[in-house]
Amino acid sequence: MQTHQDNAYIQLAADIKRWGQALGFAEIGITDTDLAFAEMQHQAWIKKGFHGEMHYMAKHGTMRTRPPELVPNTLRIITARLDYLPPNAKDSWEVISNREQAFISRYALGRDYHKVMRQKLQKLSEKIQAETQQFEYRVFTDSAPVLEVALAEKSGLGWRGKHTLLIHKNHGSWFFLGEIYTNLPLPIDTPTTNHCGTCSACIDICPTAAITAPYEVDARRCISYLTIELKSAIPVELRPLIGNRVYGCDDCQLVCPWNKFAQTTTQPDFHIRHGLDNISLVECLRWSESEFNHKMAGSAIYRIGYVQWLRNIAVGLGNAPTSQAIIDALKSRANSPYPLVNEHIDWALRQHLR
Repeated sequence: MQTHQDNAYIQLAADIKRWGQALGFAEIGITDTDLAFAEMQHQAWIKKGFHGEMHYMAKHGTMRTRPPELVPNTLRIITARLDYLPPNAKDSWEVISNREQAFISRYALGRDYHKVMRQKLQKLSEKIQAETQQFEYRVFTDSAPVLEVALAEKSGLGWRGKHTLLIHKNHGSWFFLGEIYTNLPLPIDTPTTNHCGTCSACIDICPTAAITAPYEVDARRCISYLTIELKSAIPVELRPLIGNRVYGCDDCQLVCPWNKFAQTTTQPDFHIRHGLDNISLVECLRWSESEFNHKMAGSAIYRIGYVQWLRNIAVGLGNAPTSQAIIDALKSRANSPYPLVNEHIDWALRQHLR
């Protein structure tokens, strides 16, 4: 039999979902803290070394898979998804097929999602706190040892696709995830079922064969890892496979049949800035450090820094069709003060001058 307190939490959960949508979230879900099913998968992935140089994926032990170890007294996780696909962006396949252009993952064409998502989650938390003084919470968005996809899947926001990203039957996968850890015993939502079926489009399209098996990615081969997380030299054997993808890679999402239902974002923060959906590699290489810092201020791209940006652009230019303009652009950077950049510039020039 339901008590008055039970009914109050049922109503609060409904209110939280309504408030979340009013803040711009596409959907809110609620789940408990039991991630035993995901813990074994995560530990097996780490054991294989698939996390590469992302040492933070391993160093927190079970804190990532046992939420109360990260935030004591946590009983529930409120999960949120926020659409990011920008309207009117140049067709991704057109950019990828034009090797003189720089392809930048769609999520990074606007403002840094960390700030946008965190601000919205904080506002939602403050709204909940205004309703109940018992509310303890901590907000996360890709910022701590949190198994975001597992929690979102468990709370009914979608299912984990074979590319390991979350997919929603009616909204595809072009969205960010965020979480609120809380001590409130809110009613939990029912997980959705998996609808990948026999489809292997994402596995087949991956340029570097990083999806080693359904639901498993070797990050060390993933272009998103190579262009963003990896701080050292990109392995020579993988450089030709990267093509002109200079910040992230969307191929697995671009071919996913569920993304025909994807929604463009309603958030102006995620609209295209500085023409990054249609920009040439040569232009990107010409940016001075001050230009990079100015243009990328407030962008997720700013986080990789100028040196890593030039490294990535050099690889893109090494894979571009040979032209005097490209050779001249590369030569103009041949004696930069950055050894990492020089090594990739030299490699790129060799692709055109051999």
